[in-house]
Amino acid sequence: MLLGHYQVKVMDDFCVESRPDSCSMVIFGISGDVAKRKVLPSLFGLYSRGLLPEGFTIIGFARSDLRGDFFKEMIRQAVIEAYPGAQEQMIRDFLGLCSYLRGDYSVPDDYKRLAGELSGCPRCAKGNRLFYVALPPHLYNVVPEQLKGAGLLKQGPGGRPWARMIFEKPFGHDLDSALELGSRLAETMEPDQIYRIDHYLGKETVQSILMLRFANAIFEPLWNRLHISHVQITAAETLGMESRGAYYDQAGCLRDMFQNHMLQLLTLVAMEPPISFLPEDIRDERIKLLKSIRPFSPADISSCVVRGQYGADAEGLYPAYRREKFVPEESLTETYVAARLMVDNWRWRGVPIFLRSGKRLAAKKTEIAVVFRNIPHSVFPGIAPEDMPQNTLILRIQPEEGINMNFQAKKPGPKWCMSTLSMSFDYREVFGITPPESYERLLMDAMLGDQTLFWRREEVKAAWSLIMPVLDYWATDPEDNPLHIYPCGSWGPAWAKAIISPYVWRD
Repeated sequence: MLLGHYQVKVMDDFCVESRPDSCSMVIFGISGDVAKRKVLPSLFGLYSRGLLPEGFTIIGFARSDLRGDFFKEMIRQAVIEAYPGAQEQMIRDFLGLCSYLRGDYSVPDDYKRLAGELSGCPRCAKGNRLFYVALPPHLYNVVPEQLKGAGLLKQGPGGRPWARMIFEKPFGHDLDSALELGSRLAETMEPDQIYRIDHYLGKETVQSILMLRFANAIFEPLWNRLHISHVQITAAETLGMESRGAYYDQAGCLRDMFQNHMLQLLTLVAMEPPISFLPEDIRDERIKLLKSIRPFSPADISSCVVRGQYGADAEGLYPAYRREKFVPEESLTETYVAARLMVDNWRWRGVPIFLRSGKRLAAKKTEIAVVFRNIPHSVFPGIAPEDMPQNTLILRIQPEEGINMNFQAKKPGPKWCMSTLSMSFDYREVFGITPPESYERLLMDAMLGDQTLFWRREEVKAAWSLIMPVLDYWATDPEDNPLHIYPCGSWGPAWAKAIISPYVWRD
């Protein structure tokens, strides 16, 4: 039940959006899926809102043979798919910012040609450079080393002009590879040049968690073990492999979702108040939270973690995971994980935090539900405190971004008639706009030099350190942690109910 609509007054005095200095952006792997689906449309979104800097240029770098007009037609199609109503003149103007350089990622001479393109750019006199690595992880070391050899990672005094590099996940395949990658990047660049991107952190509702908690006196006093019963974080997808079977079978749900997205959502919900809103202060608190999560011992894993893999649905409309393209017939890769985590610090001691994510589930839904404790005593006849529905704050991240608050109120009619109501806030409805693509926020922040929403090296290490015992245990003791098959279109394996007991999942 919805309690009307809100009248929201947007206070422009508190709305600040800086415009970056002039810069050039080089996209390595511009012909790939990430560049076409996310990066290029997001750059166009920034361009259409007048947020790109003066003199901005885009240079695509890839091994593909994109001769003649094929390169710009590829960009045009990427933009039209994301913005079907975009004006043709604006698309043409955006294409005028783009050029292409064919090259090999490991050939020094090709980077010298890139250096020539950048130095000869008349629009970008300030010499600032943003490099985007949308490539397979085995090239994450190759590209920066070649850029350094070509002198393209040098920065001026005080970081002016600057050179920065954005890396797509995954940040390693396990703890050892993540540590090695971090060490090699540290030999090539300074920490303030490295931007490890996680697109979940760019979503409006995710960013609003900090403001909801730390800009409202009604929430922060209740945000602790005395008032919160438990927290549920869900990232459910209805899609299957969609031609990603080869990659996914090497990763699995724990690596693909938990090591990055799910743990980052957890850090923002549970971290302590930072001393300021400066990037390093916020990232310091995220790291502290990750280090406060109780490690998984072998004895705990079977009772704290459930893994599953989707089978075919009853109607036969969708294939089982093992029948997906590029997936081995005997694959033991998990497509679903549910876990119970405990945070051992003063604020959260004794409060379980439940995480779950999976493919081919009943609905597409990413949300954080903060469930408050039962009332201590019931004054209502015939209603025990434990029978009263718990107040729940729901942060909806996708597909519709917004916030819900469930509470009890009298229902019109008999004297003793109570009902659960929901106050609902929807970003599109209230502000009259579609929230910008998360990559837009992250690309802007990289140009501005703001690392708040990017992973730090210590965060990557802490996240891998937490999940490696689970991955190792699954590899060595699979019988103690069976792979539960669940049908497509369900909410995952029935065993996941045991993880959250005595509570229930928000299905």
